[in-house]
Amino acid sequence: MKGVKSYQMDMCSGPVLGKMLIFAVPLIASSVLQVLFNAVDVVVVGRFVGDTALAAVGCTSSLTNLIVNLFIGLSVGANVVVARYFGAKEKDGVQDSVHTSISLGFVSGIILTGIGTVGAPWFLKWMGTPSEVLPQATTYLRVYFFGITSTMVYNFGSAVLRAVGDTRRPLYFLLFSGLLNVGLNIAFVTVVKLGVAGVALATIIAQTVAAALVLWCLVRDTSLIHLSFKKLRIASRQFREILKVGLPAGFQGIVFALSNTVIQSTVNSFGAVVVAGNAAGANVEGFAYFSMNAFYQATISFASQNYGAGNYKRINRIVITAQCCAIVAGLSTGFAMLYFGRPLMGIYSSSAQVIEAGYKRLEVIMSSYFLCGMMDVMVGGLRGIGYSVVPMIVSLVGACGTRLLWIATLFRLPALHSPTGLYLSYPISWAITFSVHTICFVVLKRRLDRSVQNQSCSDCPRN
Repeated sequence: MKGVKSYQMDMCSGPVLGKMLIFAVPLIASSVLQVLFNAVDVVVVGRFVGDTALAAVGCTSSLTNLIVNLFIGLSVGANVVVARYFGAKEKDGVQDSVHTSISLGFVSGIILTGIGTVGAPWFLKWMGTPSEVLPQATTYLRVYFFGITSTMVYNFGSAVLRAVGDTRRPLYFLLFSGLLNVGLNIAFVTVVKLGVAGVALATIIAQTVAAALVLWCLVRDTSLIHLSFKKLRIASRQFREILKVGLPAGFQGIVFALSNTVIQSTVNSFGAVVVAGNAAGANVEGFAYFSMNAFYQATISFASQNYGAGNYKRINRIVITAQCCAIVAGLSTGFAMLYFGRPLMGIYSSSAQVIEAGYKRLEVIMSSYFLCGMMDVMVGGLRGIGYSVVPMIVSLVGACGTRLLWIATLFRLPALHSPTGLYLSYPISWAITFSVHTICFVVLKRRLDRSVQNQSCSDCPRN
């Protein structure tokens, strides 16, 4: 693609594997840094405040995911729409998509601030949060949501950059803000003695810096994705296209978060030790998850650009390549986490009971985590070719439905009524959902191959 900046990428020609790795490696590093935001929170409170504070921070993750995932889904829609226009080389379409995306980042952040700060105690009580954990969890959640606008703006801005293949500059920004987060965490907890409020405050300050750097990057950019604050508005056409992909993606995220929230509520019933161990284990898993999730993100951007350019045959190669990469990443990181599991748990807590509770989660999840990566890549492929409602419905039945059914039936058996029996619902739901997603992709891709090859970006398939 003539005139493409060095940090941008032409995803419509050349070898897929090499470009996908160039795209994914910085994204993996960026995602790991994002996990570190929460991981540092958990480590600092676990070491310097106590296991109750550790449980307070840890038990909020599934709830925050449940609340914000709808809007994170809209950023996925922004990624898809910008990539399609970029692949089709439609300047006005790219510009309108960029300004609509950033505007949505600000609007969604304001909405979430109101929801999260007001509703925190009710949400936590609904989840059955232990009474000794509830006050600190409420404090953490309220401070976190007070600064959620920065997180939203960063996510939408990064989605724009990913759409054109730029995953390096977000990495640089997160590296800086991540180091800032570590320093502020230690200062606010050990010096200022702010407890869980301190780690939440450190996180939102760091995220605000990252969001400001992304905006600065887009404002200074001289290519198609240049941002002008004077042009910030929600363009109706691009807004509809973002909603078409983003709303189902967001609802799918909510479905997963809802099932995880139900599981978290069940974990809470086993007491503070299991809650703390579960929180530590979930944080360790995050590093493995994002090594696979980068290839889901790559699938969306690569498939969307090629969809916009009309290169439909190349999409099959993109999905197969991403699947191979996700499997390798999932298996290698999964077994590494199992091997070093107990020492890793020891970073979060010095309690032998908490360490053992966390490792029991790792034993189940990490040995089968590659299935989650395979499932996500198929979702990326479906969204890249214009289908977002389909994976939402499949996830509703395959993920949420399976987990809720497991908890309501087999989990009640004495042999399975334990944290380990509860965690088994994850790999079972991944395997079922992946299988159905694959069938849907094959059928819908064949339909696309039979359609008119020169569709415009706006003539997307109907879900």
